[in-house]
Amino acid sequence: MAQTASVPTTPVMPGVEADIDADLSSQVDKPWVTVVWNDPVNLMTYVTWVFQKLFGYSHEEAEKLMLDVHHKGKAIVSTGARERMEYDASRLHGYGLWATVDHP
Repeated sequence: MAQTASVPTTPVMPGVEADIDADLSSQVDKPWVTVVWNDPVNLMTYVTWVFQKLFGYSHEEAEKLMLDVHHKGKAIVSTGARERMEYDASRLHGYGLWATVDHP
């Protein structure tokens, strides 16, 4: 039977291992987001309709997000796992909206 070398569990620098673990867990805990950006092409009523159709927002919620896009230049329309956010961005592209995925 082959012996395996034991790996020391004590970090070389005290506290460094814990800091790395904390950084990784905080990155994992943060959800990804889909951001819709303002464009000069799409009508506000159309953008509101797309938000309702794709994400199931009420008219009021969709209109608020659309106004954020219009006045602030962008709005976060969905949050979650990276793959889902990429899917959401792809669907928005299919409706002619400019969307990106970000990890704040």
